[in-house]
Amino acid sequence: MALHGEYKHPGGKLVVVDLSVSGGALTDVHVSGDFFLEPPEALEAIVAALEGAPATASADELAGLITSRLPEDTVMLGFDANSVAVAVRRAVDDGSPRERV
Repeated sequence: MALHGEYKHPGGKLVVVDLSVSGGALTDVHVSGDFFLEPPEALEAIVAALEGAPATASADELAGLITSRLPEDTVMLGFDANSVAVAVRRAVDDGSPRERV
């Protein structure tokens, strides 16, 4: 089942995550949004960090996985690893988009 989560980084950009959960792990992860990210390979690194991660991982744990896989020269404008992690948690927890409160 496809799950969807969104998070608008405070004062920044929207992060959207679509994924599935299979066998307790994140699968078929897609990350998009209106953020800026350099180099382009960094998006692949974010997805690779999330693929296979435990669906029960906390936002802090997911952000750590993402950060550990980013290329050294990565520039994230309008969002950060925690923004992606929050969107993942929202997708897993309820599967529906929510705006920041």
